[in-house]
Amino acid sequence: MSMEGNGNNLVVYMEGIVKRFGTITALDGVDFAVGKHQVMALLGDNGAGKSTLIKILTGVYTPTKGKIFFEGQPVQVNSPRDARALGIETCYQDLALVNLMSISRNFFLGRELTRKIGPVGWLDVRGMDDTTRTALADVGIEIRSSAERVGKLSGGERQSIAIGRALHFGAKLLILDEPTSALSVGETRKVLSYITNAKESGLSVIFITHNVHHVYQVADAYTIIRHGRKVGTYLKGELTEDDIADLITGEREV
Repeated sequence: MSMEGNGNNLVVYMEGIVKRFGTITALDGVDFAVGKHQVMALLGDNGAGKSTLIKILTGVYTPTKGKIFFEGQPVQVNSPRDARALGIETCYQDLALVNLMSISRNFFLGRELTRKIGPVGWLDVRGMDDTTRTALADVGIEIRSSAERVGKLSGGERQSIAIGRALHFGAKLLILDEPTSALSVGETRKVLSYITNAKESGLSVIFITHNVHHVYQVADAYTIIRHGRKVGTYLKGELTEDDIADLITGEREV
């Protein structure tokens, strides 16, 4: 299944991506596309090249060869700041949340609201608390208190904060790195529902995982990478879970 020809409907298109580390070729001519308002699964075993591809998209690595297009325009993504400026938000497994800070402080981390009393600027804690609670509720995420410390939250709740933050601050592409790893069945269901809500709210989502069962429930399409090469991209319904698993491991060829 090829998506690259329909460029007007793509939020991101990576063309012919090659990444070498010395004599090691981590990625070998990979094309990768994500449609607007689409959940795209990026699947592969450990070492397949998933993380390398995403680090190129988010400016952590520079590709040895290849091009990146965002909303149809060629772009240079030289740093994570460049990626965020484009509207790309990434939620890694460690989520980059500060355990000792409140939910609202984490929600506004780097974008804090302030108010002035005379010449002195103060953090607008109440404003951040109220906005955080409302913004999360708007995407179906209920929290006990926006003043609660993040360190007391479960893994699924922490994921919800990261997803809600990306939505509120106008991200166009949300990248989730193994978002259901080490979560209980109940928490996994919640996170999958948050991903669906994010898509319905207008985001495109890249769901990076090796758990076929989880991603099969929410993804619109699947791109499979094996040994640094793209196996293929398939729309939902074209493959069974077993088909996807076999393509990931190489037990089935295209």
